[in-house]
Amino acid sequence: MTQTSEPIALTQFSHGGGCGCKIAPGLLAEILARAPQGLVPPELLVGTETSDDAAVYRLNATQALVATTDFFTPIVDDAFDFGRIAATNALSDIYAMGGTPIMALALVGMPIAKLPPEVIGQVLAGGAAVCREAGIPIAGGHSIDVLEPIYGLVGLGLVHPDKVRRNADARPGDVLVLGKPLGVGILSAALKKGLLDAAGYAEMLHHTTQLNKVGIALAQIDGLHAMTDVTGFGLAGHLLEMCRGAGLSAQVDTSALPLIASAAAFAQQGVVTGASARNWDGYGGQVHWRGADWLKALITDPQTSGGLLVSCNPEAAPAVLAAFHQAGFAQAAQIGRMHTPAPGESVALAF
Repeated sequence: MTQTSEPIALTQFSHGGGCGCKIAPGLLAEILARAPQGLVPPELLVGTETSDDAAVYRLNATQALVATTDFFTPIVDDAFDFGRIAATNALSDIYAMGGTPIMALALVGMPIAKLPPEVIGQVLAGGAAVCREAGIPIAGGHSIDVLEPIYGLVGLGLVHPDKVRRNADARPGDVLVLGKPLGVGILSAALKKGLLDAAGYAEMLHHTTQLNKVGIALAQIDGLHAMTDVTGFGLAGHLLEMCRGAGLSAQVDTSALPLIASAAAFAQQGVVTGASARNWDGYGGQVHWRGADWLKALITDPQTSGGLLVSCNPEAAPAVLAAFHQAGFAQAAQIGRMHTPAPGESVALAF
């Protein structure tokens, strides 16, 4: 907790929090479509072409560099917890590529005139605590004076070039496995409305600070073809990216979805995030939805530091689930299957 005489609520300085403040998927696609394409050397194994989690650059026959960056405005009021959540979320992209983090750089933007140094120091301490847990140093960074608090990391890691796991390599007949339950965004909405109790906050913190280290082990499993993490665009949005990259469609069993129970209850009461509606506006035309509105709010819910989403052949699924469960992801579950679109059918996602 901060050591100031009066507690400072970080979320009062931000218009949105966590991965919920991402640019909406439709607008982002329009922006990127207008961006010029830069140099693409043969050593660049993963770039911008598949909307993947990180860039990957081959260094030699046995090593490739994984590089990513992620930062956002506060999702919680506590400065130390904000730093932990942001750092966990940033490192997740390395794990989603099958990589092992080696170091990080801090990205810090703070309203210096409004936040005392000790509060800013607590944000940095939270990020440093997560990096220690990941076994890496924060080796530098950059800071600026801005209107809203912003914190995140540049993450650097290593992976064997043959073990890179892109989001675009799913195959027909693959099954889908999700590592963390859905609903973190809804819990953050409940927190802002003053509806989240101490137990709910502790659960939110548990999921958002649980490092996706299991991605390193998952990348070693034969038959695991594609992997990504579920963040700001929600499960539906990131699964659609997986479908587009592979030219496949997906069928998801809503009854199999792992959900945070309290988040599901809040959703049924109408407590949802504005980002959920923006997400649906951006890609809902590509989703066949037959469920209840409250459940739609969960599959579009922006997940800050969400779970890994895996596409693997059915024979590999038991090993994938075992790896998740052994690493402490108790609610990891098989949720669906990838398939070839029917003749004349565009890539789509069905629930």
